[in-house]
Amino acid sequence: MEMLNNQHRHYVIYKPYGFLSQFKSQDSKQQSKKFLGELFNFPMGIMAIGRLDEKSEGLLLLTTDGKMSALVNSQKIEKEYYAQIDGDISEEAIEALQLGVEIGFEGRKYQTKPCKVFKLEQVPDLPVRSKKIRDDRHGPTSWVSITLNEGKFRQVRKMTSAVGFPTLRLVRVRIGSIHFNTMLPGDVIEINPLF
Repeated sequence: MEMLNNQHRHYVIYKPYGFLSQFKSQDSKQQSKKFLGELFNFPMGIMAIGRLDEKSEGLLLLTTDGKMSALVNSQKIEKEYYAQIDGDISEEAIEALQLGVEIGFEGRKYQTKPCKVFKLEQVPDLPVRSKKIRDDRHGPTSWVSITLNEGKFRQVRKMTSAVGFPTLRLVRVRIGSIHFNTMLPGDVIEINPLF
């Protein structure tokens, strides 16, 4: 039986680097992995709305409401990412990302939809990542903001690679009107309503 709306539980978390967007191990190959269930005692029926891969970090929404999950995963809700990329990104690369680029998805070619992309003029004020990223002795890096209404597997990483600027660090900073603000990796906040 589905819970009444006011009984659903919703959480905003800052997924740390190195965690999988699932709550416990699915098989024996994952024994050494870290899971969201280690961060907090979540209620039964909780699900991540969308995912962030193991090496990505930042804002992740959790809910017990399947309809809310479907809404956020639909192409109606924007997701904004800050990506630190290898090299000083060119205007041509930014324009290509804005228009959409061809990436691989599920063994086929996929054309990404037009999106908002701009270069950040300053390094964003983000929590220090648990695993060090290479330093400037290995060449320059730059930061971009990428806002999508879609979310294919590892899409942002594939997009920046497609234009010649691989992603070194990826942080989701916003989903719709929800920002992570001053949250730190591992923080969990229960909110109601979600939107």
